[in-house]
Amino acid sequence: MFPERYIHTQETRRLFGSRVDRLGAMLNEGDSLADEAAAALSTLSPRLREELICRMTAGDRPPSAPEAVARFFAHVHYVPFWVDDKRCDRGGATLLRTGLFGGFVLAFRSLVMGYCSPAGNKPLTFSGRLKTAAPRRLSETSRFVEAVCLPGGMRPGAPGFASTVRVRLMHAQVRRILSGSPQWNAQAWGVPINQLDMAGTVLLFSLVVVDGLRRLGVQLSPDETEDLMHLWRYNGYVMGVREELLSATENEARPLWELITSTQAPPDEDSVALTEALIQSPRLQAHTPEDVFRAEQAIQLGYGVSRYLIGDEAAEALGYPPSAWRFVGPLLRVLLSGTSQLMRRVPGVDMLALNAGMTYWRRAVSLGLGGNDATFEMPQNLSV
Repeated sequence: MFPERYIHTQETRRLFGSRVDRLGAMLNEGDSLADEAAAALSTLSPRLREELICRMTAGDRPPSAPEAVARFFAHVHYVPFWVDDKRCDRGGATLLRTGLFGGFVLAFRSLVMGYCSPAGNKPLTFSGRLKTAAPRRLSETSRFVEAVCLPGGMRPGAPGFASTVRVRLMHAQVRRILSGSPQWNAQAWGVPINQLDMAGTVLLFSLVVVDGLRRLGVQLSPDETEDLMHLWRYNGYVMGVREELLSATENEARPLWELITSTQAPPDEDSVALTEALIQSPRLQAHTPEDVFRAEQAIQLGYGVSRYLIGDEAAEALGYPPSAWRFVGPLLRVLLSGTSQLMRRVPGVDMLALNAGMTYWRRAVSLGLGGNDATFEMPQNLSV
């Protein structure tokens, strides 16, 4: 029996055949390796737990770790044969050099489209502090993406690898807490942070980002696109997504994304609240009249760019207000399309763009986190 969130019709069956049933079953599947490791780690003192996690992320096999933790360590440190480090580095560079525009796509397209899932967004709503946590959630997500995309970022001990392992354990702990709560409606939503939702998240950071950059006019070559897909395929493996759900190419990813979105219920009240908290978050940092004015302009820009990136149908479902900035998206597309074509003809400009893009991501993340780093700690409780 599929959870109520999984809506499929004769049309989806005609288009996708038995894949509809096979994918739907994954709504009831979590990540047993991480779940067992999180359960074992939760029995340890905070100091010992953090020591074990630090050693795992650094590639140092803990000598006296619980068996479940040792199995988890073996999985995250096994590098599948298909992983190509150079392709991962090139894929990360593809996103980093888009700088501000990549940030626009991540915030106003990828995150928003993730919020549109009325069951997939429930772990976030149960985490509490819906509005006040929005800026930090964006900054932490940006830090995660930046760390994964840095040169060598997904090698053991590197920031992207370490963040991925920590996020996977954090997800496992959230899954354990929510699954044991009477407020979690498994019949309607399935298992918290299940395989389908995790696979969708990988696509939000890869295929959905690619589509958003193209919509803004950023020119991506076929090799750049496939390298970016390759990076997030490996990241998905370390994150605990079943390999059969990890797309090697854009052509593999697109029908999977279409199947996920075509069987997803429409956005709900939590979708609206999460998106509103994200786009209106500049108000939280506004303390003077000048700050308030700039914040209101940033909010209008956010709504305008996001409407362009996600489309009118999704924007209306999320209750987007009219925005005077609604034409900035098409304008950016015209400007960036011409600029991208020019840049490809100038030797060395890609390296300049990469350095500028990395500077943008570093400053944006540092500012958003107040100079601190994202910790991705395993929570001990949630608002359930």
